[in-house]
Amino acid sequence: MPDRLFAIGDIHGCSIALLTLIEAIDPQPEDSIVVLGDVVDCGPDSKGVLDQLITLASRCHLVTLLGNHEEMLLNALDSRSEFNYWFKLGGEQTLRSYSSALRPGPEVIPNEHVRFIRSFQPYLEITDFIFVHAGYDPDLPMARQSERSLRWESMHPDKIAPHQSGKTVIAGHTRQKSGEILDVGFLIILDTDAFGSGFLTAMEVQIGAIIQANQQGQLRRPGSAPG
Repeated sequence: MPDRLFAIGDIHGCSIALLTLIEAIDPQPEDSIVVLGDVVDCGPDSKGVLDQLITLASRCHLVTLLGNHEEMLLNALDSRSEFNYWFKLGGEQTLRSYSSALRPGPEVIPNEHVRFIRSFQPYLEITDFIFVHAGYDPDLPMARQSERSLRWESMHPDKIAPHQSGKTVIAGHTRQKSGEILDVGFLIILDTDAFGSGFLTAMEVQIGAIIQANQQGQLRRPGSAPG
């Protein structure tokens, strides 16, 4: 069996959906999984998501990208104003997954988890594909992309163009509230509203196969009912 490559969209603290997806994928040591960032915030169990990803890194080759929510979390560790900003944008849910205190602070996040988040990559570029959390400037090589483009830029179908490399870009961040991926050929967006009413999405990159799971532990593939 050839090595498999998967990309997983924005998890946002949805640990049950992630567990369901990982069980369906059944990663082998020779497989690679690229997690597109925003693994924390908004959903109920960011702690559980990080625990799962740390374990997953021992099962296969795992690459996790730095999303804007991880950037906010890291900034919140060093700045009270940044903490208040992050707390209002999903950080509260993350902290409550670690502590039941009335208003927990960032100190409840264990050092192991902080070190893991600091290891996240800005992007991944391979032979035929580019993986980013948010967006890209089509006219710049990946090494010259701005942090804002990589982590904050939403991608609107009527305003996007292929990357100069000709490679297919796989991204998250721009939430597809329909629960369906956005595929315009040169760009595929896998943020399918996991913490809302949608699904967490994994794509087997080489063949384009999609697997989705939600927080009820339901698994589906496009065109079939949840089961």
